[in-house]
Amino acid sequence: MTFDTFKKLIPKIKKMSVPGESSHFIMAPEIRARELNRIKIEDRNPRHAAVMMLFYPKEVTTHIALILRPEYEGVHSGQIALPGGKVEMHDLNYTETALRETHEEIGVPANSIEVLKPLTKVYIPPSNFWVHPFLGYTQNRPDFVLQKEEVAKVIEVSLSDLLDDTNVTSQTLSTSYAKNIEVPSFKLNGYTVWGATAMMLSELKMFLKMSMQ
Repeated sequence: MTFDTFKKLIPKIKKMSVPGESSHFIMAPEIRARELNRIKIEDRNPRHAAVMMLFYPKEVTTHIALILRPEYEGVHSGQIALPGGKVEMHDLNYTETALRETHEEIGVPANSIEVLKPLTKVYIPPSNFWVHPFLGYTQNRPDFVLQKEEVAKVIEVSLSDLLDDTNVTSQTLSTSYAKNIEVPSFKLNGYTVWGATAMMLSELKMFLKMSMQ
């Protein structure tokens, strides 16, 4: 999809309702879906985080920025994610968190991003976080500056690849909560994208396809 075509969708994107939680479960392992239906999340006193689904032009086509987390001692080590992070006390709202973290992690200034709308929050049981995703875009391809402690690499995925159903697959993975389970995933730029990031991208994919109808 060209970036001009994407921009023509923006008025419709701003007005449309998002698909909601049901779109997440398309890319959720069965064991996680059962757990999310069973637990009372608010009783766990979850923390909050926000991420940015950032679109921009690259050689006239629309791309989204994903990040590769570095290897470290933690539940999200080496995973593909969206730029973002936890809410800080000085953040006025979740939008500000997403903008601040995007600037800190990949160097995109907040004033260069137009935030279009929030999507549906996702709960991550292993880290006990509610994650609030936002859809935004920049007019130009960013000059990415990586926060090395948090980001090993920016992965620039074309929107056409995200929307391509043939890039949805299933992998046998060992996660923080189960061993050798079938996990729905996206195959993007040679990387396997699963878990909460895949769940959020699932809603984004469904939402964008609705906007194109």
